[in-house]
Amino acid sequence: MPRQESTAAYARNSRDDVVEAALGILDQQGLPDLTMRHLAATLGIQPSGLYWHFPNKQALLAAVSDRIIAGARTVDTTGRSWQHRVRAEAGALRDALLAFKDGAEVVSSTLALGLGAEGLQRRLAGAIDAGGFDEETSELAAATMVHFIVGHAFHEQQRIQADSLGAVAHAHALDRKDPTEAAGRPEAFDFGVTLLIAGLEMRRTHQPTAPAPADGP
Repeated sequence: MPRQESTAAYARNSRDDVVEAALGILDQQGLPDLTMRHLAATLGIQPSGLYWHFPNKQALLAAVSDRIIAGARTVDTTGRSWQHRVRAEAGALRDALLAFKDGAEVVSSTLALGLGAEGLQRRLAGAIDAGGFDEETSELAAATMVHFIVGHAFHEQQRIQADSLGAVAHAHALDRKDPTEAAGRPEAFDFGVTLLIAGLEMRRTHQPTAPAPADGP
């Protein structure tokens, strides 16, 4: 009988409920406070009950990462160029990472361990495909852009947190010439995306064309 009551308590919260509660803790308190014990207390269950849905914390964070990425706004690029589509997707994904406190760090760790967050690369590869690139080029370019987007968002969130705690020297916090501060500004993000797109355009311009077939005898 106790086993049945325990199972019912664990099943009372769905997988989505657990992820939603984890996102709430992440956004309000940050990644260091997103522990299995804290999450279980928030849901009103024992920590062991979380393993009903997730085998370990990294699996939970992978699900949280997927939810963060899935929240990226849909961009309407009907009739627009592939370059515009790439810019729009990159901006939407960056905004999704910044929408949650420590969101970029969670997604970064998930990507590093190969546990999820494929939505980032899938959306970017789809946008790049519209430029007529071969599959390998699209995938490599999308992977490169993923690293840039996540890294930029992570840097920005770290800087915001450090500023809020007074951990950044005042002179540097206000100095627009500080390279570390400048790298986190939105215009720096746009510039980085522009460089990546320009590299793709350059690659296509210099792509060797197949030799014309020789005339028959």
